[in-house]
Amino acid sequence: MTYRRILLKLSGEALAGERGQGLDPAVLQALVEDLKILVTRGVQLALVVGAGNFFRGLSSRGRQMQRVTADYIGMLGTVMNSLAVADFLQQAGVPAVVMSAIEMPRLCELVQPLRAVKLLENGTVVLFAGGTGNPYFTTDSTAALRAAEIGADAVFKATKVDGVYSSDPKRDPHAQRFDTITYEDVLLRNLQVMDLTAITLCNENRLPIVVFNMTIPGNIVRVIEGQAICTRVIPTTFS
Repeated sequence: MTYRRILLKLSGEALAGERGQGLDPAVLQALVEDLKILVTRGVQLALVVGAGNFFRGLSSRGRQMQRVTADYIGMLGTVMNSLAVADFLQQAGVPAVVMSAIEMPRLCELVQPLRAVKLLENGTVVLFAGGTGNPYFTTDSTAALRAAEIGADAVFKATKVDGVYSSDPKRDPHAQRFDTITYEDVLLRNLQVMDLTAITLCNENRLPIVVFNMTIPGNIVRVIEGQAICTRVIPTTFS
């Protein structure tokens, strides 16, 4: 295995499947089957899941909802998604713990990075929910922060395409996929890999971002094994 400990960033929409909202049990089951393979092979796995399948904060703010209120509702949505993924993992025989940045003692633990590391070392999947606990931060930023806190080898960004392209591959048939690209080039080209806060956190902590297509079953296992079906975003000085 190329990676020992990773943080996987999933969008909430990815859990909705073709429904577009809510949770699709078939999608959850397929996800868990892939994650179980990683855990059984010794990969320490943490997750951050978005909430777009339940609540889109940006669109709600456009309808006169205050930014802080919308962000907190989105954080609660990440807790719901994390609890659902944890439940499916546990049913598959994979131990899983949800840690929230917002105190919910009856539902999940409070985020504690040192405890999270111990759980990961014991083969437990840790799901970080509740964002950073503060408004004005995205789940991309949460993923970068938690990855740095637990000493992850990389942030895995699950998408619907097989990496980072020079332009939108759906619109430009000549778009070039990068096997490797630096954070500097991502910023210069204005490529939308993650938000600026997340990019800065990863760059400062020398954390690669691995962008891959999660819609194809087994892809995350192939990427972990080192197959070139992704893009690695790395610091300029990374070797």
